[in-house]
Amino acid sequence: MRHNKKINHLGRKSAHRQAMLSNMAASLILHKRIITTLAKAKALRVYVEPLITRSKDDATHSRRVVFSYLQNKFAVTELFREVAVKVANRPGGYTRIIKLGKRLGDNAEIAMIELVDFNENLLTEKAAPAKAKSTRRKTTKKTTPAKAEEPKAVVEPKVEEAPVVVESVNEAPVEEALATEEETKE
Repeated sequence: MRHNKKINHLGRKSAHRQAMLSNMAASLILHKRIITTLAKAKALRVYVEPLITRSKDDATHSRRVVFSYLQNKFAVTELFREVAVKVANRPGGYTRIIKLGKRLGDNAEIAMIELVDFNENLLTEKAAPAKAKSTRRKTTKKTTPAKAEEPKAVVEPKVEEAPVVVESVNEAPVEEALATEEETKE
C-alpha cells in the first residue's frame, strides 16, 4: 500500500531525482519553457514553485537557499532579476502544464511546462480589448408599416483622365527609317 506517499519517485534514487529536478528547474528558469514527460513536469512544478515564491524576497539568505536547490548561478540571477519582477503580484500558480500528446518511441505522455507570465501569445490576447458581453434575450419586434424608401442619388466623384498616347509598334521603325533616308538625301 502507498499510504501517504505523496512524491513521485520517477523510477530514480533520491540523489538522481534531486539532480534531475535541479537541472530541469534551472532550464525552466533560463528558457521559460521546456518539454518533458507529464510525470516529470508535475514533479518539477512542485519543486520550482516554492523557489519562485522565495525569489520575491531579494535577500542574501533567499538567494543562498535557492542556490542550494538550483546549483546554477545564472539561473539564480535570472530568477531574482527578471522572473521575480514579473510574478511579484501573483499569489501562486507560476507555471502552466500543457499536454502535447504521446511520444512516438515509448508512448510516454509529453507535456510542456512554462512560466505563466512569459508566454507572449497569451499576454497579447489578454491585452487586446475584450468584446462587450452580449446577452441572449428575446427582443420583440415592433410591427410598423414599412415606408417605401426612395433611392438616394449617388454622387460620383469626378475623375480626370490623363490623355493616352498610343504608338503603333510597326510605325516607329518606319518613321525612323524615313527620317534617316531624308537626311541621307540632303
